[in-house]
Amino acid sequence: MASEPESLLRLTDVQAGYGRAALVLRGLSVTVAPGNVVCLVGPNGAGKSTVLKVASGMLKPRAGQVVVDGVDVTGRTPQQLLTAGLSHVPQGHSVFPEMTVAENVLLGAYTVRDRTEIEARTDFVTELFPLVGERWSALAGALSGGQQKQVEFARSLMVRPKVVLLDEPSMGLDPKATAVVFEQVQRMRDAGTAVLLVEQNARRALESADVGCVLDLGRVHITGPAPDLLADPRLAQLYLGGRPKEAA
Repeated sequence: MASEPESLLRLTDVQAGYGRAALVLRGLSVTVAPGNVVCLVGPNGAGKSTVLKVASGMLKPRAGQVVVDGVDVTGRTPQQLLTAGLSHVPQGHSVFPEMTVAENVLLGAYTVRDRTEIEARTDFVTELFPLVGERWSALAGALSGGQQKQVEFARSLMVRPKVVLLDEPSMGLDPKATAVVFEQVQRMRDAGTAVLLVEQNARRALESADVGCVLDLGRVHITGPAPDLLADPRLAQLYLGGRPKEAA
């Protein structure tokens, strides 16, 4: 019998909600293995963004467990989760527009005291995202939405995270910028960083992912290789906006 794959991030039987309202997550379990992009898809209100908030420490679960690289981190603060190896890129644009690209990126390394290490990390992210290096001295607010997203990605990698949590990275972007964003997600994965991705553009996200998880009513109803989910006609009708693409 094959052993279960090693996981960098594992949420098990998580229950979570906001205030006194009903639970949003109702026994959800998700695993992110090394070198994988795991994509959460499902209808609005399924709890996709709430998963990332629990994983990053922004929302404490009422029950269940969060484990990062074998260490139970349930209930820890966002700062402690960042130190544990989780970096969260939230919805929308989070760059500081009146600061330079360099200043925005270097904020990601504010806890690092070793200047040599900061330089090494800077070289890594500017090689991974060449545009960031090209616009290093420009004001972040002068960049397009898609370019600002690359700055956010670079900043998130300055802490050398084990897993990057991406919440709707293509929100508000045109098709060309969206294609670049998903290309960059794959480049992060290829450079050794696992990704847990929430994305409204479910079909495009699954095309870039290794594993897909279909959420509904706060639980994972189906999980499996992303190509298999794309080819499933039931999922295409329910969540992906039509019929699956036929093989060429």
